[in-house]
Amino acid sequence: MTTTPERTAHDPADTGKAPAFPFESDPGLPLDVPAEFTRLREQCPVQRVTLPYGGEGHLVSRYADVKQVLSDRRLSRAATVGLDVPRTVREVTAPGHLLAMDPPEHTRLRRLVASAFTERAVQRWRPRVQEIVDGLIAGLRAQAADGGPVDLVAHFSMPLPMTVICELLGVPPKDRHYFRRVAEVAFSNGSASSEEMQKVGEEFGTYLFGHIGRLRENPGDDLMSQMIAARDEDEDRLTEAELISLAGTILLAGYETTAAELSNFVYTLLTQDRWTWLAAHPEHLDTAVEELLRYIALGGGDVLPRLTTEDVEIGGTLLAAGESVIAAMISANRDADIFDNPDELDLERAHNPHLAFGHGPHHCTGAQLARLELRLALSSLLKAFPDLRLATTATDVPWREGSLVRGPVELLLHW
Repeated sequence: MTTTPERTAHDPADTGKAPAFPFESDPGLPLDVPAEFTRLREQCPVQRVTLPYGGEGHLVSRYADVKQVLSDRRLSRAATVGLDVPRTVREVTAPGHLLAMDPPEHTRLRRLVASAFTERAVQRWRPRVQEIVDGLIAGLRAQAADGGPVDLVAHFSMPLPMTVICELLGVPPKDRHYFRRVAEVAFSNGSASSEEMQKVGEEFGTYLFGHIGRLRENPGDDLMSQMIAARDEDEDRLTEAELISLAGTILLAGYETTAAELSNFVYTLLTQDRWTWLAAHPEHLDTAVEELLRYIALGGGDVLPRLTTEDVEIGGTLLAAGESVIAAMISANRDADIFDNPDELDLERAHNPHLAFGHGPHHCTGAQLARLELRLALSSLLKAFPDLRLATTATDVPWREGSLVRGPVELLLHW
């Protein structure tokens, strides 16, 4: 017989009314980490919170506890499929994609693409990524030829990862514009209606089905062709539905977050007066990229829930089976137990085990590709435009609304 676990003195259930989550950010600090996380790490590392959908869950804020949640097999993503569990997003977890799976199913699918995203494999893309970056920088110069400001978002941050990920999956140039709208809808959090999300999702699936058919007849030297071969040579390894879902996940995840981070990096360096310093100290580029990944809150804490499949102790708090748990990686990246002066942007930070790409089974498969793009893009921008500056005030930069990913809608620049 299952019994209710005995709870500790700092059990979040004893703290009164559960605060609403996600927390509101300071409108003047669009990429900052909400201050509530500092209090929670110090006073209540496992906090009962009221989520926008599904009721109450538990928010985990300390670094060590977040790593546990992300890696503990007793906390399941698959258990949330199709259920109205406490969560931050409107839609319930749909089946069939990587983020809705646990090992061993998740491991089986991930293994099929993991070899394409190892550091060694990604480095083979370095010349091509650099070529794309150089072409986009030439385009920025051409855009600025009339003396007006140039929008980094439209002419650099978005086309770079879009071009890279589409080439990786064999998507022809004529089709690439389509994925921007698909990504906007996929990463929306209430701004797109359920009907629109369903319509765009069905259209996206239809496109991928046709794209896979074309590559099946005329395979290329790309990851999508390799996945098709794996499917056709051994149907037990990958079903047709899994093939379509996996391709869609890679396309969207490989574009939207990297595009936002490129603009966020530039905005942060300019508004914190660090651009000129980094341009003069290129030897610190790699540590600067890792620090920017740690420091910038790409999301506001709107992360995927997990359900406890049995009683689990987290951070000294015992949670019963069936509880919804949210691991706040943006809070873990500001934990003073791990990072010295965690609220400071230290571009020379040597020890930086941040969780920007997650941890455990769902650690971002494309992390090395994202790093390559971010490093080459930032390095080239710093060399090309060492005197870069905002063409507006920082407060006039427009930001995304209704999205799971933070980033400027437009970033106008002069040099």
